[in-house]
Amino acid sequence: MASATSRVIFMGTPDFAVPTLEALLDAPDFDVVGVVTQPDRPAGRGRDVRESPVKQVAVEADLPVFQPETLRSPEAVEHLRVWTPDFLVVTAFGQILRQNVLDLPRVAPINVHASLLPRWRGAAPIQAAIRAGDTYTGVTTMVMNAGLDSGPILLQDSIPILPYETGQSLHDKLAPLGANLLIHTLRWLLGGSISPHEQPSNAELITFAPQLKKEDGEINWRQSADEIDRHVRAYKPWPGTYTMWEGKLLKILAGYPVAIDIGVPPGVVADTQGAAFTKATPFVIGTGRWAYAPTQLQLAGRQVMEAADFLNGASGFLGSRLGSVPEPEE
Repeated sequence: MASATSRVIFMGTPDFAVPTLEALLDAPDFDVVGVVTQPDRPAGRGRDVRESPVKQVAVEADLPVFQPETLRSPEAVEHLRVWTPDFLVVTAFGQILRQNVLDLPRVAPINVHASLLPRWRGAAPIQAAIRAGDTYTGVTTMVMNAGLDSGPILLQDSIPILPYETGQSLHDKLAPLGANLLIHTLRWLLGGSISPHEQPSNAELITFAPQLKKEDGEINWRQSADEIDRHVRAYKPWPGTYTMWEGKLLKILAGYPVAIDIGVPPGVVADTQGAAFTKATPFVIGTGRWAYAPTQLQLAGRQVMEAADFLNGASGFLGSRLGSVPEPEE
């Protein structure tokens, strides 16, 4: 090391990046000389302009903050160069970095990614792992290159995906795991005890998790009940899952698969009266295999309700067909 501490530029934006920034601030051998985050954006129903979670932490710590719309301009690159970093640490920043930015740090540009690369490269690895039915996942630190999460791996750490894991619960486990892994990565890299190794090139091992859109949350009732369950859990809280009922958007916030053939087509709501169901499950919905039992729902413009309360106020719900599933052919 050229000095007692290594100079770090941190790049990140959402909640997932906060524990990594906090870990760097707590480490005496690293000096965060600047933070780069996305510009303040309108958010929420009132569309009030909000600072990113990373910016809020940086401001509280009295760190220099840089919020460019893009890092492609020579002026933006020069802004970073003046900070003379030893490391560039990137965690869920939200922009693709060009090689001229990756070349700035003296030691290396390091990324903290929420999957066990090369599985689930891309913007939404946490949701992708749950939806695919993976039994474990983890975090990876890598030396960044100009590709999409394709740089050489430094360290990895894994955890199991529990049967009732949601996108939020897995996010909350992986964020601190990644922070801890990053500190070990930087120290061990400086000490020469680890070195980068290329990711496997086997195409069967490489999967992608593109950025999610709101419309990705629509439920396809022709999928199996297990697939729908993973969909609902993976996309909680964002982008959420929904279906359509009588022309209105109906959010499905929680539920579980029921391993029984209820004898109705996909998307049809069936009464469970007289069946071996709990009181909290007054109805189930037909799927491509078995049935799905929602436990929390929210009709557009209404509050979140438990299944029994929802049914009490939803005349005509039982026996109706949800979503855009077409009527079966005669």
